[in-house]
Amino acid sequence: MSSDHGKLRAMIDLLDPGVIFVSDPAAYAAALGALGGRHGARLVASNPGEGVTPTSVIEGDANSARVRAAFEAITPDTVARLLFTSGSTGSPKVVINTHRMLTSSQEAHLAVCPLLAEEPPALVDWLPWSHTFGANFTTNTVLRNGGTMYIDDGKPMPGMIERTVRNMMEIRPTACFNVPRGYDLLLQALEGDAAFREIFFNMRYLFYAAAALPESIWARLRALSEETTGRAMPMVSAWGSTETAPLATYCHFQADRSGNIGVPVPGVSLKLVPAGEKLEVRVKGPNVTPGYYRRPELSAQAFDEEGYYGIGDAVRLANPDDPNAGLFFDGRVSEDFKLTSGTWVSVGALRLAGIDALAPVAQDIVIAGHDRHAVGFLIFPNEAACRRLAGADAETPLSLVLAHAAVREHVAQGLAQLKEAGKGASRQAARARLLAAPPNPDKGEITDKAYLNQRHVLSNRADDVALLYGDDPGEFISPFQSKG
Repeated sequence: MSSDHGKLRAMIDLLDPGVIFVSDPAAYAAALGALGGRHGARLVASNPGEGVTPTSVIEGDANSARVRAAFEAITPDTVARLLFTSGSTGSPKVVINTHRMLTSSQEAHLAVCPLLAEEPPALVDWLPWSHTFGANFTTNTVLRNGGTMYIDDGKPMPGMIERTVRNMMEIRPTACFNVPRGYDLLLQALEGDAAFREIFFNMRYLFYAAAALPESIWARLRALSEETTGRAMPMVSAWGSTETAPLATYCHFQADRSGNIGVPVPGVSLKLVPAGEKLEVRVKGPNVTPGYYRRPELSAQAFDEEGYYGIGDAVRLANPDDPNAGLFFDGRVSEDFKLTSGTWVSVGALRLAGIDALAPVAQDIVIAGHDRHAVGFLIFPNEAACRRLAGADAETPLSLVLAHAAVREHVAQGLAQLKEAGKGASRQAARARLLAAPPNPDKGEITDKAYLNQRHVLSNRADDVALLYGDDPGEFISPFQSKG
């Protein structure tokens, strides 16, 4: 997806690798070319070619003395892998993952999800192994519990989600681990395909993580599962980060609504620290990283005086009188801001409320309004939904679709709905602007898990922010423009 490979070059400079593996050198020619002169690594690939070492050459005897000695030298504190953070809050960092982190995380997972022992999991999984959700959670869950993983050649994006649907119908997995964007597109497929519904809702449970699942998607999935099977599909979530391998909390009970991330898993303790009007959460346990690779200053800054890792997230108790009722993710501490009135805006909560109010038009929302008198929404649209509202075909330019009266009216009504809820200026948007250009991964606007970087989007799209707060009513939508 990248065009400048800036992040990749920075990664190679930091790692100084000895070997680079690619499945197909031709497919990754641009990326490999961008690394020219930056490393002395040997290129290994499945496909032979000039300057490429085929994998067959490096296959050796697994029982050799050298291999056995290397295996026996592994301790719990041996580095198992180096993972880059997804960059949702800044430039990526290299997180040290030890064997202790990975194994303790899986033992905790099994303790809170005994289904894994009752029935080895069979997964159809697209999650990238360059990130902790795919590498440490789903893949290691299959390995630890004797399951089977089918690598999904689909992805949660138009034109590729169809492959995921096809693969799930063929394999019939026992559970689904996915991100909210994935469930959004799967839901659209489920609503139009009765055969897929029968297979999908026959799974044991759905697991979502990496970002909060909008309430509208949660409710539609549960309603559709009840309609299909007569029972509500169990939906659970968890919380953690690359630095926590990743499992730190798990909702091992059926919550009554979306967003409950549960309670600390065995071996893990949390500390909640007041931060403005929120509670910052910090983590300690055998699953937590010893630090960042070749960045001792960052490692020192990451832990407090009691050795708790500061993840930068905020949480709130589902029931202040009963911690066992779980926690709700309450956004990134660094994302929240104040209006000129001095009122704090909770970006995470308002983003979810906005997506629900504007459904199905809003694929995702970035919250603007720092040091302004009112909140504004920059909306990344659900193109298919907008085309349906506008009665437009695939050939109609997206800019014309977004300017259509029916699309603008739908957004205006959603904004009016938030306003009528009467929860104050920090819980609604006075204006919204639809964006025709999708999030740009090269500019750090979106991660591989489809999580938006609010700060980068606002910085990169300063012109859109100016139009959002400008004087031309054709460049923005307000609740007052609704005819309803």
